[in-house]
Amino acid sequence: MNSRDIAIMEKLEKELSLKELQIKSLLTITQAINDNISAEGLYGMYQNFLSWDMGISVMALFVNSQSEAWECVSNINYARSSHKKLVKQLLEYDRLHTIKETDSETLQNFDIIIPVYHKKDPIAYSVIGGIKSRDDLYNKIQFITTITNIVAVALENKRLFKRKLEQERLNKEIELASGVQKMLIPEHLPKYPSHQLSSIYKPHSNIGGDYLDYIEFDKNKFAFCIADISGKGVPAALLMANFQAMIQSLIYQYRDLETFVFALNQAVFRITKSDKFITFFIAQIDHKRKTLSYINAGHYPPILVNGSEIRRLKSGCTVIGAFEKLPEIEEEKIELKDEALILSFTDGLADLKNQNGEYFEDDRIESFVKKHAKSDVDTFNEELLKEIDSFKGDTEYVDDIAVLTCKIN
Repeated sequence: MNSRDIAIMEKLEKELSLKELQIKSLLTITQAINDNISAEGLYGMYQNFLSWDMGISVMALFVNSQSEAWECVSNINYARSSHKKLVKQLLEYDRLHTIKETDSETLQNFDIIIPVYHKKDPIAYSVIGGIKSRDDLYNKIQFITTITNIVAVALENKRLFKRKLEQERLNKEIELASGVQKMLIPEHLPKYPSHQLSSIYKPHSNIGGDYLDYIEFDKNKFAFCIADISGKGVPAALLMANFQAMIQSLIYQYRDLETFVFALNQAVFRITKSDKFITFFIAQIDHKRKTLSYINAGHYPPILVNGSEIRRLKSGCTVIGAFEKLPEIEEEKIELKDEALILSFTDGLADLKNQNGEYFEDDRIESFVKKHAKSDVDTFNEELLKEIDSFKGDTEYVDDIAVLTCKIN
């Protein structure tokens, strides 16, 4: 066997050895993925594969993390000081790139850029440098690219699966909180010869922060309230549940509204520590005395039609839960005429926009009230809903809308 034949044999042996190494590495990594190895385990395997099996001395693997920020998850001899600058350079490439002297100075410590895309979106970048052996360089790069794609796709699948689990958990929480919230909003409001109530409730999302309630003391006295809890979602629903329990507990202890609102504020503050607040309006009707007593705690002023007079109910105090002690509470008492109507609502009604960017503002609401004040409460609210739908057209609700209409005869 001559020297040429020996060289050919040695070359074939090297190629065979490389192929065996590649197959072994590929099997090891795919088996690890099938065994649901952790992301950290995959980072380590990728690093060891490049360092020990492929003889790579410089490497950085970047993946698009859950927060949509690029993170270096595995590296060999890579200084992270130029992290942001390097990522910015990498995002310019959508295919395998051999780094040249004319490329950015940031890339000069590396030889190859391997981008991994899912459809049109980059999910990973691997930058590699210091390839010690130049033998069969093309095959090495192709195999490194294959392994990089396998690892990056596995990591992306883990991220998407984790996001799916979190979304399912969130959906279950929302479903639960939405169910709790529906139980808190009264389905049936009283219709007596002396007074009737009717409500509208349109949550912006599955879980809103608006609340309304009715409390009956005896056949001659009752109260109703409406509130808007800051925030949305599960925290707002949980606070709403606590808020209802506080109202139901305290309203029977303190018959005068001033003391009740003072105690309610302290109870809410103990829970929220001023992280959240509640705008709140409560009215108490006394049929014997023919009076309306109310306190408005930073809520959108309800409209009272009292005989031929129309006015806004503004007296009260600041919002509930913002301060440990309310600095001042002003309760107003109004003598009712033979027939009165109170329209209370959350600011989602006044903030409603149409396609022209116009608001469903005070003048429109007051005009509607004047026009329909003689209607029964159900008809009043049905007409109000028609007015809302006609005004907004195809525009989505920007906030929760709660309406509580009370008529006194």
